[in-house]
Amino acid sequence: MAQHVFAEEQHSMYDAPPLDEELIRDAEQALGVRLPRAYLDALRERNGGVLARQSYRVDFTSDWGDGSVTVEALLGIGGRWGVDVMSRYLVEEWEYPPGIVVCMLPSGGHDTVMLDYSECGPHGEPAVVYVGEDRLPRRIAEDFQSFLDGLN
Repeated sequence: MAQHVFAEEQHSMYDAPPLDEELIRDAEQALGVRLPRAYLDALRERNGGVLARQSYRVDFTSDWGDGSVTVEALLGIGGRWGVDVMSRYLVEEWEYPPGIVVCMLPSGGHDTVMLDYSECGPHGEPAVVYVGEDRLPRRIAEDFQSFLDGLN
């Protein structure tokens, strides 16, 4: 990766244990999906944490109201804030649509950016979608690497 995905700070509440193949396998089994390679590559840099670049331009009015969506953190695997724990909880708690894996958290509110497996199935390459207060998924990137590349 040319740019670092995570902010320079060393510790945040989103930190997870050191990433290994067992954690990845357990998370994929718990979530029922194959996680995208670009997501796992980012987690190999640091297993969860605050993103260095947090804004993504969109062609619709988001809950942020300015033609962008903001994400604060990328969830790692394992630990209190791991994607394997938080995604299932958030999908149920916030009544997100099926086929979604919540892997990022916004800086506030119930909107977020997620992996959408609804078209590709659990072993395909998921699109990245934004879901706002209206709970309607809006595709913002074809895949996770494209999403990372578009962050400002």
